[in-house]
Parts: sequence; structure tokens; C-alpha cells
Amino acid sequence: MTTVQKIKEVEDEMARTQKNKATSYHLGQLKAKLAKLRRELLGPSGGGGGGAGIGFDVARTGIATVGFVGFPSVGKSTLMSRLTGTHSEASEIDFTTLTTVPGTLKVHGAPIQILDLPGIIEGANDGRGRGRQVIAVARTCHLIFIVLDVLKPLGDKAIIEQELESFGIRLNKKPPAITVRKKDKGGIAITSTVALTDIDHDEIKAILSEYRISNGDVAIRQPNATADDLVDVIEGNRVYIPAIYVLNKIDAISIEELDLLYRIPMSVPVSSREWWNIDELIDVMWKTLNLVRVYTKPRGLPPDYSSPVVLRRGKCSVEDFCNAIHKEIAKQMKYAIVWGASAKHSRGQKVGLDHILEDEDVVHISKK
Repeated sequence: MTTVQKIKEVEDEMARTQKNKATSYHLGQLKAKLAKLRRELLGPSGGGGGGAGIGFDVARTGIATVGFVGFPSVGKSTLMSRLTGTHSEASEIDFTTLTTVPGTLKVHGAPIQILDLPGIIEGANDGRGRGRQVIAVARTCHLIFIVLDVLKPLGDKAIIEQELESFGIRLNKKPPAITVRKKDKGGIAITSTVALTDIDHDEIKAILSEYRISNGDVAIRQPNATADDLVDVIEGNRVYIPAIYVLNKIDAISIEELDLLYRIPMSVPVSSREWWNIDELIDVMWKTLNLVRVYTKPRGLPPDYSSPVVLRRGKCSVEDFCNAIHKEIAKQMKYAIVWGASAKHSRGQKVGLDHILEDEDVVHISKK
């Protein structure tokens, strides 16, 4: 029996099993078993590996990477070509794009790499239509544009989300506030600072048993934590990526239908053909990427606002700023003077390497 068949068998058994106090232990085991089978499918032993493959590996450029994911013929290539000026074959025929096509879009002085990925189909995470290679590239992106046809957005949205979830991608979520610490002895100790509404102690123990953890501490601080959250923490190979739902081809619908589309969370309706609402899409992309622009100020000169140093939130200290320019600058720095949102005074603040910068700060580096 193949891994895909085993997965189908476990899923069927889960669908047949009604959740109650008597079955919670069994369901916990099934969820853990399903996660382990999915891991087999992703790894080299699954027959194809988790790597991207020929035509899918691209050199990374820019400060952040945005991947276009969607079904064939939803307008990804047209949108990519017009955003970046990079030619990506567009056609009404399905599967016109067969490899990853990279391009670069400059937003507020920051170079953003855009990847047009081949269209995926239902069953992609099981290897259909080279889907696993497509999703493997999507796992490495900082943001995913899920491009949907406005005439059938919700059905396609659910299928694509399922394909990405099955490949360990968690969209618009944060890592669960759950810790699992293995011990040599003492059995299983479960503590929680929130009410356990969607998982009980039997289910937790069943999942740990399936992973052969017989001694350990489980601490849950996640409201409404589920068995899937616990499995994700134990597996440790999940990626948490923000996603924007790009609802394309709004030139084919009415104003009333457009109002309904805006109710879909994290969505931006556009027309890549007519170039409608693209400004809003770029604005939402910039806010979601949460980048930090820092301007340099040479001694005795005004700040250089033409070419900011762009940093990622969470890696935006003065030391990160120095390293982004040249790795030797941090070693030579005596102190830095910062103006802007992160400074305590409007006249500027003298800071060290560990100072955290905010968007549109101005920095002058004084060397030893």
C-alpha cells in the first residue's frame, strides 16, 4: 500500500469516527498517524523529496519573496508580467507556465522578488501536476498571493488552502503557544493557562503515545488549542506564512458582486487585464510584509531618502542595519545617532548596536 493510500485510509477512518469522550484517544492517535504519513510524503522517502526540482529552484534576490499560487488560467502570469515587466507566458490554455518565473517589483525603494509558480491542481500535495514542487517553493516565500477567479472564488480557495495545509503551510496563523518538553522519567504532565475546549487530556496522551513520548511536560497557553496544533508543535516542520487572496477578473462581474467579495478576509479584488485596483494590492502587500526602511545620513549632509536600507521586522537592529550595508561597519562603529519613531528625542538619540529601528528612521554611524 502506498503512502497516499494509507493517508486516504486514515482520513476515511477519521471521517467515520464520531468525536466524543470515548473516541478522543483514538482520534488523537489517528491525527498523529496522519501527520507522520504526511511527513513521509514530503521527505525523500516519499518518492520525490521535498526539494523544488529542475526549473523550480531560483536565485533569491530582494528583501522579501512573494509567490503567486493558484489554479491554471486565473491570470497569475498577466499580473506578474504587468507588475514586474518580466515576461511570463500568458494564455487561455491551462498550464502555460511550466517552471518558476522570477521578477522584481520595487515598492517604496525596496526590491521585492515576485515568483510566478505553475498552476496547481487538486491533489497537488500528493504529487499531481508537479504540485509538490510548486508548493515546496511556496514554503520558502515570505508572502503568498493566492490568485483566484472571481467567478468561483470560495470553492477554489478551500481547495488551495487544503493543498497548502497538507504540505505543512499554515496561512495567516501564528505558531501555537504550546510547548512539549521530553523528560527521562516521571510520565506525562499536562498544564494549561487556558480552558481546554477543543482537546482533552486523553487526546493529548494519545498523540504523545503515537510519537512514542511517554515522559514529558506539555504546557498549553493557546486559547482554543486543537489536536492539530499539538501535532504541528511536535512535528516542528510547519511554516507560518501570511497570505493575500487576489480575486482576479473583476471586470467580468457587477458592483453588487464586488461588494460581496470584499467580505472575504485578507482579500483584494483586482483586474490584471484592465489594471484595476492594483494600487490597493501593492499597498496591502507592503503592509503585510511589514518591512522597515532606514535612511542613511552621512556626516554634514542631509539624509539620503533616495535609496533606503530595507530590513525585515524582527531583524532591524542597528547591527542588522550595519550588516546590510557592509559586515565590517558594525565592528568599526563607535555609536549611532538615530532620528525617527524609535528615538526618544526629536533632536536624535545616541544608541548602540542592539537598538531596534522603526520604519523610516534616519541613522548616522560614527566610527571609532
